[in-house]
Amino acid sequence: MPAINGCKGCKADVRVTRGQINRLLSAMEGKGFVFVGDDTYGARLETCRACPSLEYGTTCMHCGCLVDVRGKLAEKDCPHPEGSKWSVPNGY
Repeated sequence: MPAINGCKGCKADVRVTRGQINRLLSAMEGKGFVFVGDDTYGARLETCRACPSLEYGTTCMHCGCLVDVRGKLAEKDCPHPEGSKWSVPNGY
């Protein structure tokens, strides 16, 4: 089996635009998801943007998630195998 380089869940030809991410987040509103507040969200994204495990500027190489979506969800945490890199605790 060939080695997988980069993201766990996608190929190099997979790209997600800011518009697509915004549509995903908008579609999740009112569907029972609990979102973190803007300060927590911003801190989470800042950490992800500085992480060498961020692929394509959008995708976590450890779980294959879109960090802009995962970072907004209150029940989620950073999936880094050495432990969460998010210094802001889960919450609102």
